[in-house]
Amino acid sequence: MIFEGKSLSVALTDDSIAELVFDAQGSVNKFDKQTVEELDQATAAIAASSDVKGVLVRSAKSTFIVGADITEFTALFDMDPADILTWVGKTSQVFDHFEDLAVPTVVAVNGFALGGGCEMALAGDIRVVDTTARIGLPEVKLGLMPGFGGTVRLPRIIGADNALEWMTTGRDREGAQALKEGAVDAVVAPENLHEAARSMLKDAIAGKLDWQARRAEKKAPLMLNENEAMMSFSTAAAMVAAQAGKHYPAPHKMVETVSKAAGLDRDGALKLENEGFVALAKTDACKAQVGIFLADQLVKAKGKKVAKGATKEVKQHAVLGAGIMGGGIAYQGAVKGIPTVMKDINQAALDLGLNTASSILEKGMQRGKVDAKKMASTLNNIIPTLDQNAIADADLIIEAVVENPKIKAAVLADTEKTVAEDAIICSNTSTISINQLAKSLKHPERFCGMHFFNPVHKMPLVEIIRGENTSEATISAVVAATLKMGKTPIVVNDCPGFLVNRVLFPYFAGFSQLLIDGADFTAVDKVMEKIFGWPMGPAFLLDVVGMDTADHASSVMSDGIPERMQKIDNDPVTLLYKAGRYGQKNGKGFYDFSKDKRGRPTKTASPQAYALFEGHVAETKTFDKEEIIARVMIPMANEAIRCLEEGIVASAAEADMALLFGLGFPPFRGGIFRYIETMGLANFVALADKYASLGPIYQISDGVREMAASGKSYFSQSA
Repeated sequence: MIFEGKSLSVALTDDSIAELVFDAQGSVNKFDKQTVEELDQATAAIAASSDVKGVLVRSAKSTFIVGADITEFTALFDMDPADILTWVGKTSQVFDHFEDLAVPTVVAVNGFALGGGCEMALAGDIRVVDTTARIGLPEVKLGLMPGFGGTVRLPRIIGADNALEWMTTGRDREGAQALKEGAVDAVVAPENLHEAARSMLKDAIAGKLDWQARRAEKKAPLMLNENEAMMSFSTAAAMVAAQAGKHYPAPHKMVETVSKAAGLDRDGALKLENEGFVALAKTDACKAQVGIFLADQLVKAKGKKVAKGATKEVKQHAVLGAGIMGGGIAYQGAVKGIPTVMKDINQAALDLGLNTASSILEKGMQRGKVDAKKMASTLNNIIPTLDQNAIADADLIIEAVVENPKIKAAVLADTEKTVAEDAIICSNTSTISINQLAKSLKHPERFCGMHFFNPVHKMPLVEIIRGENTSEATISAVVAATLKMGKTPIVVNDCPGFLVNRVLFPYFAGFSQLLIDGADFTAVDKVMEKIFGWPMGPAFLLDVVGMDTADHASSVMSDGIPERMQKIDNDPVTLLYKAGRYGQKNGKGFYDFSKDKRGRPTKTASPQAYALFEGHVAETKTFDKEEIIARVMIPMANEAIRCLEEGIVASAAEADMALLFGLGFPPFRGGIFRYIETMGLANFVALADKYASLGPIYQISDGVREMAASGKSYFSQSA
């Protein structure tokens, strides 16, 4: 044994090949501080051994190396820039030391080789992967760039154009595609990986493969003339500007770094990479995106833990109500192989539900993501029916009828009479109290909310709403079923609007008050989209939600939380609703919706909407962007804080993920709580106090004032 550590070991085979095997004590291999130190020690031990003729790197686990240990990053980013530079410089040198070994090196990759795992592979002379391999540099998704040599080695292996596409998008490749692009040298079946890697290493040792030339190319400047460099990097910069925009500095920094490093050797290029990594590590966007990653891990872990407690296996679904929403829910179960009865009281609704599912599949086929077999099997899993008895064998029933408490109560009562005693019944209500609906059932312990978001097939979140009588067995079974449907469940407690809509409607209220005070809705949308980063501004979002839906929901919120959410007199949303301007669903709301000559959807600010508001709102005036953002975001932030304080949601991390997955909260801001803490709690308190005279939705709780005064963090409560 040449070296033996806790995360990896090096043994010498009879034919003088040193096998460096990653085998961490946990479930996966990752580059934490310990593993990096051991890799350096192992490399030094190999270099000191005169018996070694070549090095084979592999994993003893089902996957190679998933990347760096992100849990260590939060402490890292709090360090001074100089200290971060020292850390990343020393760490990247560990990979240099491996690359500089005096013997050929082959890396055998199975499963994931992401981030630092990919950089480990790139440090080798030859790369062999099996058919399970996924290789890539996803650091951009954390607001970062590769820091262990990825921006240096990958462009010199596959060309700057391809490398920048890999890095700025963060998309990984399967083995065949990586081979086509030149990132790996061979793809083999899993059972042949070890022997294939050994065979190529022996060829390199024997001089049949020119590993020295390969290595020299990685350590030299990029082989680009002046014109090629200009074309390559200007094209990459334009692509990043168009796709990433200004809110995400990481892809821009990558293009800049690779461009500046093009004429430098490895060591000079790595110095620029290290400096770029440090610059990004200190950005708010990076902190936010790393926060999202950690919050996502927490949510997934909680979901799996809760699902493990499920004692009932859900084998068949039933969806009650076959409109666009019902059709979307039916599709989501069916596409995951779950037989789903779709029940309604009229054939037209069933046809609409089936058409919804079919259109999703057809679009998937057009993009090459769905084949005819998948389309047929999915549609075969949907059983449309007008017969109430057809739901009798369903294990999980999801009510998705019109948002009317009396109608829902009647449907739920009839459902309970029809299904088995151990069947679980859920409501897809977006605002109506689960406790209220549960009163229509004899066994409320098997009932909870299961709130999907539209469009169902695109929105990852499902709010699981626990009523006061809901059993934990029911929650566990519904969480497990949600995961099986490919969605992210977040469990919340019952209250008006639950979590997502409860924090959304104060946001809408802030927007409405802005319009009443004279703001132009197009100007507000522009600021909230272009500056704050929402995918849709509040006016556009209301048009998508539908003015009828929004007006109804605001009435429910007003009845449930009258002290803060009383309906606003002359609310522009209500004015539009009463005028029959429902938004996208009938082509007219704040905006008029139509199609251009090519059939592409268009929207223009509606003169009719402006005319409708006359006499109800102040004369139009200009608000600066800071005031617009403050006046719509403070109410949302305040209500999110109250939800956490009241125990509606268990942690700030879960609240952030709920708004990210349910509303499209800008990822570079990390979620509503990350946004508050990036601003600074003391600064948030001061800003809210500035606008407190506008009404209760702007007035902060004693809890947040105390948090700010004591210097506490909401994320210390998210473990």
